[in-house]
Order: sequence, then structure tokens, then C-alpha cells
Amino acid sequence: MRDVETSPKATAFNLPSVSWVGIGIFLLIVAWFYGFYPAYMGNSQSALYWLESAWNAENDYEHGWMIPLLSLYMLRHAALKMKSTLREAEGSLHGLWAIVPGALLCVLAVRTQQGRVAIGALPFLLAGLVWCYWGGRAALASAFPFFFLWLSIPLPGFQQATVGMQLLATQGAHWGAGLLGVETIMDGTNIASATGNWDAYSVAGGCSGIRSLMALLMISIAWAYLADHLRLWKRVVLGLSAIPLAIIANAFRVASIFVCAEYINPAFAGKTWHDWSGLLFFFPASLVGLMLLHGLLAGELPFFKKRRVVVRRHRVEQPTGKEDGV
Repeated sequence: MRDVETSPKATAFNLPSVSWVGIGIFLLIVAWFYGFYPAYMGNSQSALYWLESAWNAENDYEHGWMIPLLSLYMLRHAALKMKSTLREAEGSLHGLWAIVPGALLCVLAVRTQQGRVAIGALPFLLAGLVWCYWGGRAALASAFPFFFLWLSIPLPGFQQATVGMQLLATQGAHWGAGLLGVETIMDGTNIASATGNWDAYSVAGGCSGIRSLMALLMISIAWAYLADHLRLWKRVVLGLSAIPLAIIANAFRVASIFVCAEYINPAFAGKTWHDWSGLLFFFPASLVGLMLLHGLLAGELPFFKKRRVVVRRHRVEQPTGKEDGV
């Protein structure tokens, strides 16, 4: 009898291959909609132009341009991990489950003229495209780098958190200055020298640390994602550690201004050191804190290394069947 060849059972939503022409057309439509279609700010700006203009000091989002670059790096990291899987991957029309909500969000963004909604839809479209061409596993692996782009969207009403951060920075700086031997008098967000050696300083909104907090949160989340040797809960702790680290580091940064005013020169402290302390003190201290926490969670610090148990195997001689003198 002749062998009858059987073909694998096809699924309803299986898409073995998607032409590069279709992908190119999809990407051109996305690029046109986000880069050239003026649907925001009174039909005068495209979504990407609106986003780029929102990365300013007023919104405390001057670091926004770094987020797409980090997203690309994380996407490359995910692709390298799945290099062998991508060669044998098959696409699936199940990717429409991500593309359709993204398209609906784009329609809502145009109707409401909300650039935030349009940028929020972009990860759905990109993840859905990957799902259609490379399958669900590839889409899941690339989801985090795509949705990391949400951090680039300035939040409405975000500036309201500045007041609370100002108070935290003032209290922390008052405590930190006292710890460093400088007596201060705190009045609201104003701090003066208890000895009268320098005039009072006001902890303004720019010194609240909210701008540095968002930049450090961006770094810590990307850091936690790339630390894929850690367990999930440890990566969550590492990613959210930017919040306490930023508050503590900013308090000591502001306190260092009072120390400079007390022991060096008030004019130098209020101008030069105030302008450069964020770059020379805040970020180095915060990054060192992240490295130490990472080492602690991974068990790589000298005092927290896991002890290795060495099992020594004793060699057992097999009997030869001959005895001495036989």
C-alpha cells in the first residue's frame, strides 16, 4: 500500500508567513500617522512633534529623548536572547488582538486631539506587528521594550507632586545638614543658618527632585529589565528603588549646598555648586546605590555572598577478587 501523506491540521488564525511588503506598508502608515498627520494642538502638530515639544524643563521631562534609545537597546537584548527561536517562528493573526485596540486608540486620539493617547497606542501596534510576523513568544518578549515607551509621555497634573517633593527635600536637607555638622533653621521650604553665616535659601520647585526622580526611575526600570538573572520580585524591587534613592540622594544634595555655604563660600554654594551638584553628586550617588542594591539582591556583595557547599567524593576501590598471599 502507498503511504498517504497527511498535512498538519491548520488552525483558524494561523499565519505561517507575512510578506515583507505587507510589513513595509503597515510601517509606512504608522510612520505617516505619527510623524506627519497634524491632529493635535489645534490640528497643527503630529503626535511625535507634540511629544518632542513636551520634553521640556517645564514638564520636567528633559530626559524624554533617552527613553526611545533605551527601548531600542532593550529590544535588541530581547532579540539576541530569542535569536534561535525567531528563525523557526511562525506568525499568527492573533496579533490583531493587539493591533485592533491600538488602532481604536489612534481613532480616539484624533477625535479628542490627545497626543498622549496616540503615543500610548504605539506599543500595541508594534507588539501586534511582531505577533503577526514572529508569533506570540516573540511578541511577549518584545512587549516590555515597547511599553517602556509609555515612560516618555508627560503625565497631566504631574507638577502637583512638586509641592510634596519640596517639603520632603526641605526636611531631608535640614536633617542631613545637621548630620554633617551644620545647624539650620527650617521655615516652610526656607532654610537659614542658625549661626547667621549665610542668608536663607529657598528650596524651589526645581530643587524638589521630581525631575531627577523621573530620570532615575527610567534608568532603574531599564536596569531591572536587563538584570534577567534575578528573580521577578527582585527585579521589581530594583526597578522601584529609584523612588527612595532619589528622595534620599536629593536631600543630601540640597544639604551639601548648606555645607558649602557654611564652610566654603555662600556665593559658590548658591550658584556654582547648586547648578552642578545634580550632575556631580545626585546621579553618581544614586547609581552607586543602584549598583549596591543590585549586588545585594544578586548575592554578589562580599558580606552577602552565598556560601558554596563543596561536596567531596571519596574514591571507593573496587575489590579485585585477589587477597594478599593467595
